[in-house]
Amino acid sequence: MTTFDFTGRVAIVTGAGGGIGRATVLGLIDAGAKVLAVDLNPDPGEETMNLARQKGGDVHFLTADVSRSEHVVRYVDETLSRFGARVDVFFNNAGWQGAIAPLVEYSDEVFDQVMAVNVRGVYLGLKHVLPIMLRQRSGAIVNTASIAAYIGTRNLAPYTASKHAVLGLTKAAALEVARHGIRINAVCPGPVDTPMLRDIEAEQAPGDAAALRSKRAASIPDGRYATPEEVANLMLYLASDLSSHITGQGLSINGGAF
Repeated sequence: MTTFDFTGRVAIVTGAGGGIGRATVLGLIDAGAKVLAVDLNPDPGEETMNLARQKGGDVHFLTADVSRSEHVVRYVDETLSRFGARVDVFFNNAGWQGAIAPLVEYSDEVFDQVMAVNVRGVYLGLKHVLPIMLRQRSGAIVNTASIAAYIGTRNLAPYTASKHAVLGLTKAAALEVARHGIRINAVCPGPVDTPMLRDIEAEQAPGDAAALRSKRAASIPDGRYATPEEVANLMLYLASDLSSHITGQGLSINGGAF
């Protein structure tokens, strides 16, 4: 149960069908926000919408590819027309890990896809949401980076590079709008108990993913992975008035690991 108050505020969440995205949508609804939920895959996105509506939330789902400019324009326009011509909070969350493979064996096409979703998608979201916030002279944006924004992971070089880029975009964009009442930060989670991480573990340790998971959890100082709700709480904090003097930062949530 959160104690945040987003009553009357309008939010966009991309990657809303995934673990962190879904938890963020539900947290926003609990806090009184109106939400446009965005995901490339309609089934999990609609499931998030239905769960939010069961809570009595004012939420709408839209299918969109965050790497395509026209799709980003469409989800911004849909938010403005549906919820009152403003965007107060933007969770630029959609991401994809890509293939698990050594750099020298990596497919150029998959590399481009990882960059398209994780970097171009964040860039386009900033590009098309910021003009709304600049007109309002208010707003908060939270980009989803990763502990991979700071450290390397073998066989995930494109993903690692993309998350370094997300942190760079966060820092640069925050400086451009800091005098306009807008804050931009990034969350940098370590391992989170999500379907995406389970897919990564299954590819990294075929037939022995559970052992890999146990080994990783044991290496974290508090002995476990984060929950999606814990990451969502950090994202909500960064979007709330409680963090009014925090901008241009990448905040880690990793149980004490780095």
